[in-house]
Amino acid sequence: MVLPAMQDIAQFLGRYPLVETATGLVLVLLLAYVADRIAKRVFLAVIGRVARETSFEFDDILVEYNVFGKLAHLAPALALYYGIQIVPGIPAAADTLIQHAAQAAMILVGVSALGSLLTAIGKSYATSTVAEGRPIEAYIQIAKIALNILAGVLVIATLTGRSPLILLSGIGALMAVILLVFKDTILSFVASLQMASYDMIRVGDWIQMDQYGADGDVIELSLHSVKIQNFDKTITAIPTNKLIEQPFKNWRGMQDSGGRRIKRSFHIDMSSIRFLADQELDRLERLAVLGDYVREKRKELAEHNRQHTAEPGSGADLRRLTNVGTLRAYLVRYLQRHPSIRQDMTLIVRQLDPGPNGLPIQLYVFTNTTAWVAYEDIQSDIFDHIFSILPEFGLRAFQAQTDFATALAGSGAGLAAGQHDTSES
Repeated sequence: MVLPAMQDIAQFLGRYPLVETATGLVLVLLLAYVADRIAKRVFLAVIGRVARETSFEFDDILVEYNVFGKLAHLAPALALYYGIQIVPGIPAAADTLIQHAAQAAMILVGVSALGSLLTAIGKSYATSTVAEGRPIEAYIQIAKIALNILAGVLVIATLTGRSPLILLSGIGALMAVILLVFKDTILSFVASLQMASYDMIRVGDWIQMDQYGADGDVIELSLHSVKIQNFDKTITAIPTNKLIEQPFKNWRGMQDSGGRRIKRSFHIDMSSIRFLADQELDRLERLAVLGDYVREKRKELAEHNRQHTAEPGSGADLRRLTNVGTLRAYLVRYLQRHPSIRQDMTLIVRQLDPGPNGLPIQLYVFTNTTAWVAYEDIQSDIFDHIFSILPEFGLRAFQAQTDFATALAGSGAGLAAGQHDTSES
């Protein structure tokens, strides 16, 4: 019963070619629709179940970024490509055009799936321990650009029925224009290669680039820009190639060393610098930090003065301890005992060139922490102690004259004058 009925239908369609062609087209479109539904309902459901049941994480990432979902679009394109060949009555030109269109669609679907695959690879790499500070996002972006260019060439070649090599040779003539259009991309790509090769910058590095107002942590490395979250929580985006062209400071070495430098000076009023009297040395000798130093220096100087002084008691020939030199010795020993100062790194207390602001005494040491808040607390505590201990050595910190100091000096002079007049009367 069924076979004779189908034969009758075939004979009927044979008498009407247009109806036969239209029916064939409808069947092909219906086949493409069914293929699309099966691919999305069955294929994707099976893939999703397999990905959930396996212990591998990469297949879950492929599902998350819809790699298989995009591949499923190949089913209707394949159905259309092969189905149109068996539809009777289709003109050769139309048949070729539809096949080329189906091929172009398959190329676009394949490139889209490859782009999602690259994104999934980048995501998988970013979560691995190998990727710490070494992102590959720039390379993935370059690969996507190359894929899109290749897809464009193949699609145009497919639709026009020409060889891709002919189109590529034509593109060669437009290379100057392409270089101009993609100049920033090419420069950024080269810069990314150089930075990766020399390990110049990583995500999480603290970098400082004053010309762009950047001072903070690197949060993203992409092909065209490097994003930095400054310490005031603003975001600065710097073109990638500028990090090669212009200087910047990377604080990673400081963080890796575990020690952060203190390089800071305080200024001594030079009018307060003098030799220490014996009673002052006796008092300083009782300090636990300075006792050994004072005893050794007094013994050394006494022996030297005994052997080299022409006239005993002559002040010009005598070697004596100064208050500023003794202060430097005290600070060295104080820092050597400080629990927050690294003893395996440079530790210097030195004089700098004197100037209008007095005699600078510089501390050059390293803390045992790189954390900003802890570092500032340690630095502040040290200088709190320094300014408080200066009077013990008969020294004064330099401070520019202020209205308050002028008024205080004037009132002191007036009081002294009044006392003098009273005594004379």
